[in-house]
Amino acid sequence: MGDDEGGLQARDLVPAAGGEWHGLLFDNQAVGLPPALTWTLRIPFEPVGGSPAALDVEWLVLDAPSWRAMRGVTCESAAFAEPAEASVHHHGHHRYDRVSVRVLDQDGPRIRVAVTAAGDLDGLGPASLAAETWLDFAGIRVQLGDAGDAAAALARLGAFTDVDGLAELPGAPGVAFHFVPAA
Repeated sequence: MGDDEGGLQARDLVPAAGGEWHGLLFDNQAVGLPPALTWTLRIPFEPVGGSPAALDVEWLVLDAPSWRAMRGVTCESAAFAEPAEASVHHHGHHRYDRVSVRVLDQDGPRIRVAVTAAGDLDGLGPASLAAETWLDFAGIRVQLGDAGDAAAALARLGAFTDVDGLAELPGAPGVAFHFVPAA
């Protein structure tokens, strides 16, 4: 349903503090998927009707030489998962067909992004929505079939982005190695 049909309104989705961005270097050797570095943005919104809401944009391909040089990069996806996926989480998972991301500014590990999502695939309400906000860098996870230790994972990551200033986060949960800005 659209904005005029009683569903959630685009104006209800007001960015809140606490957003983050992170990278994922991933492969799947079983199906022949080569390693690729993609990025994820998470923009929380102020509660809507007392319930949490957030926009996730995943699998972004951002052409930047370093996690510290993101200003000016853009990504557009003309169809869901081609390549990026935009979803609003509010009483469920609501997909948007198209997404556009621009990194407007960068201050160390923080980036200011402008995101537009359009094509409400799952009936959330707004036909399109836009958000502009600062996000904090949460690091880069490396999940590669042939990276058996953190040193190998960091070396492989270096082929995709500048790794200066990154250090392993010991004890990171899951099967990936997690690198964050060094203290």
